Amino acid sequence: MSIRAYKPRTAGTRGMTTLNYREMLSGHKPTKSLTHGAKSRGGRNSQGRITVRHQGGGHKRSFRDVDFKFNKKDIPAKIASIEYDPFRSAFIGIAVYRDGEKRYILLPQKVKVGDEFIVSETAPVKVGNRLPLGKLPVGTYVYNVELKPGNGGKIVRSAGSYAEVVAQDAGYTHLKLPSTEIRRVIGTAWASIGEVSNEEYRLVNIGKAGRSRWKGIRPTVRGTAMNPVDHPHGGGEGKQGRGLRRAKSMWGKPTGKGQKTRHPKKYSNVFIVTRRKVGKRK
Repeated sequence: MSIRAYKPRTAGTRGMTTLNYREMLSGHKPTKSLTHGAKSRGGRNSQGRITVRHQGGGHKRSFRDVDFKFNKKDIPAKIASIEYDPFRSAFIGIAVYRDGEKRYILLPQKVKVGDEFIVSETAPVKVGNRLPLGKLPVGTYVYNVELKPGNGGKIVRSAGSYAEVVAQDAGYTHLKLPSTEIRRVIGTAWASIGEVSNEEYRLVNIGKAGRSRWKGIRPTVRGTAMNPVDHPHGGGEGKQGRGLRRAKSMWGKPTGKGQKTRHPKKYSNVFIVTRRKVGKRK
């Protein structure tokens, strides 16, 4: 295991853990031609108003141009590096195609420098290869899955996650997603075989508030600590219960405690075979 625990010399290091990246990465520096600066918006829109709460500050980061479309087909490629990406939880790496082009890609688990992969409809079912979903046998684990053919991978991209092919039916592939939802995806959409790298990421204990601030995460205030004008749970003398049967968000919408929050007229409802299991016990 690559997780390092610290001795409790300070309150911040008590229980804090980090990943030992030296064991997991290849030591290559970012490729300059595929790297550029990224401006931090702090969760604000063009008017300067906060549209995403709890964002702001954090360390300066360089953006890596990751290829999610994989539009170079039937050309073998070799993994030349395993690198850290500050904008995502999984590892990325340089793929060098046989024609000499280099691209950053999202890496699967157990991949090593020198491993090869190919994006092809006739590719073997092997970790790292990318095929249309309709070509995959039941039981295959996939990641970086397209929802529309040619639109690029949109789902199952975070560290350690994977979707499982559970059925092939009438041109559609049934995928069991990490949320436990079973969803139909058109069989001509592409997906990579395997599980996303850096599966130990979810085991890391942040340990102290300052480390969250380095990541650009600002504090979250409980609704019950606010005034009634600011939150449905606010108000009352001293420490109060929320006084409502069901928990609500700041805008009065259902939230948490196993409540269903999906919009009843969402466009993708027709593709859902089985809803995700909500609550603490999935």
